[in-house]
Amino acid sequence: MNAKRPLIAVLTGAGISTDSGIPDYRGPNGLWQRDPGAQRLVTVGPYLSDPEVRREAWRLRAATGALAAEPNAGHRALVALERSGLPVRVLTQNVDGLHQRAGQTPRKVLELHGTAREVQCVDCRATGPTEQALERVAAGEPDPACLVCGAILRPRTVMFGEQLDTEVLRQAEAITTACELFIAVGTSLQVYPVAALPYDAVRAGARLIVVNGEPTPLDEVAEEVVREPISTALPTLVERLVARFG
Repeated sequence: MNAKRPLIAVLTGAGISTDSGIPDYRGPNGLWQRDPGAQRLVTVGPYLSDPEVRREAWRLRAATGALAAEPNAGHRALVALERSGLPVRVLTQNVDGLHQRAGQTPRKVLELHGTAREVQCVDCRATGPTEQALERVAAGEPDPACLVCGAILRPRTVMFGEQLDTEVLRQAEAITTACELFIAVGTSLQVYPVAALPYDAVRAGARLIVVNGEPTPLDEVAEEVVREPISTALPTLVERLVARFG
């Protein structure tokens, strides 16, 4: 790896946002562990075909209050890494938009699974803010339809049963193979094709650091594995990187 200013790719998963009050999915206390049936709410087939699934999905969105979540120390650490002058690209599996809210330059964030902050009509493709749709739910619309054509509204996220956007994935792969340091933060590394990115980085010659509370399939090939809480571990790691390369 170059002694100065390496390109750093940071892959973030649900674990980086748990300290912001957003539950993860696959951890010991994750949403799928507590309620395996909840996965239907973000699976494209049931969501589009079953009005009750959509109504429950809207109830869950309103109850979690995810749009009101604030960035935590982990998000802010990555902003500090970028502002140090090091070339950084964030590849996130999260749909909460907290990297951008923390101050990360939007063009340097690739949202691999889309964004929950916007909704889109399945027919006319009109888009709008999720917050506006949730206001309609609070006003008594259990399954708000598109205001343009009346068809189904869905979040602008990649649901189970759907493929990632090919252009977004292409960009992620290009960053992965070009980087000299790949950091995987708060991700179980079990969902493909995203889980293949760290493997690709290592094969291309990058160093790998894993920061996660639970073991991952990549631990054995990582140069460093950090098990400490992300909100404390990531600021420490960033300080070390800035001191070395900044």
